[in-house]
Amino acid sequence: MFIQQIYTNCLAHAAYYIESGKEAAVIDPLRDPEPYIKLAHERGATIKYVLETHFHADFVSGHIDLANKTGATIVFGPDANPGYKAYIADDNEKLKLGSAHIQILHTPGHTIESTCYLLLNEKDEKTAVFTGDTLFIGDVGRPDLLSGNLQKEELAAMLYNSLQTKIKTLPDEVIVYPGHGAGSACGKNISSESQSTIGEQRARNYAMIAADKEAFIQAVTSDLPVIPAYFFKDAVINKKGCLPFDEVMKNNLRPLTLNEFKAIKNDGALVLDTRDPMEFAAGFVKGALNVGLNGDFAVWVGTLIDTDARMILVTAPGKEKEAVERLARIGYERVDGYLDGGMTNWFAEKLPYDNIMTFDSTECETLLQTEDYNLLDVRNRMEVAKNRMAGSVHIPLNIMKSKYSTLEKDVKWLIYCAGGYRSMIAASYLRSKGFHFVGSIEGGIKEVIAKSPQLVETEMEQQ
Repeated sequence: MFIQQIYTNCLAHAAYYIESGKEAAVIDPLRDPEPYIKLAHERGATIKYVLETHFHADFVSGHIDLANKTGATIVFGPDANPGYKAYIADDNEKLKLGSAHIQILHTPGHTIESTCYLLLNEKDEKTAVFTGDTLFIGDVGRPDLLSGNLQKEELAAMLYNSLQTKIKTLPDEVIVYPGHGAGSACGKNISSESQSTIGEQRARNYAMIAADKEAFIQAVTSDLPVIPAYFFKDAVINKKGCLPFDEVMKNNLRPLTLNEFKAIKNDGALVLDTRDPMEFAAGFVKGALNVGLNGDFAVWVGTLIDTDARMILVTAPGKEKEAVERLARIGYERVDGYLDGGMTNWFAEKLPYDNIMTFDSTECETLLQTEDYNLLDVRNRMEVAKNRMAGSVHIPLNIMKSKYSTLEKDVKWLIYCAGGYRSMIAASYLRSKGFHFVGSIEGGIKEVIAKSPQLVETEMEQQ
């Protein structure tokens, strides 16, 4: 028997390839089916099943394309009602895979159709459980995503029952393979570990050790992060079906001349610049939003850009395909193309451009002493609770879209985050909304703490 976790950092997402007797199953694949097809081909196996743990909200699944290209059967657990051909398995039903079996464990709570897949080896021993968004390492799936008519407390109660009756009853040595790792918005306390065991989670996971149902509901429904707007669209896409991945790539991966690019921009398309923050800061097309491919690209695109927005792209050389692919993974398909030659061609033609000033910690200290700058902290609430720059205004980036209008446009804003990635996103967003004086602190508060610690208040000092 062979198991491989296929992890995608930008989505903090884990897909799985399971093989026994030259028959394979793929669990929760991303939109591009080729990596899974290639793996099966290299191993001389046939993909028999594509198993979906639920209707995902944080990405568009590749189950339909993968099934169409391989002849595999799409499988959901009970209470799923997809708008395409799929096999809806019964609770506790076993699917034969080579000389092994996969048992369906219906575990409603994260969503009503949420299902875990229990792997039974050739000796019919319970070996591993693929928990999707039901159980993470150190956490459980949040109960407030696409709940329909159910309140989060009702789904949390379902999740408690699922864990008690289906998950905690498994042997301690059963390996837990979760659907996400640290950084996913599908939970609030997910560990960076890629796997664990039932015994470890029973002993250490805050949700697994809750005293009773009431305590569990309180624990899993409090302090939930803001839901990225694109989650609702993606959940619907995964339930109804989506365009073939190859078709999306063909339509969206289109080089644009300078004149074509300018015409589309003038027609109202949003310019998304996916370069690294410091490259962007040095010069960019006026009005462009910077979300670098080197960070949590999917989360911030999905938070700040409307799901049906018409876009054109500026990328680093050779990164065009990656940008379009990563947008397609989260359901952004209205990309009219990318600037051929990138900003190099733009500069060569001496076309007008904008820039954003960046300051290191020493420069920042001088600015605060000699000029009338206002500090803006765009980190999340838990980060700010630990430390912050004295006198800073706090608006987390994940609510900037709804709160930026509370800021004065004509004052000087010096923006910071943990390391500089989010602050440049915020600076570009505010600049696109007409804020004239925005700057970003290089290296974020980490660099400020290291080099100008007197500018920072710790948790105790804030109290």
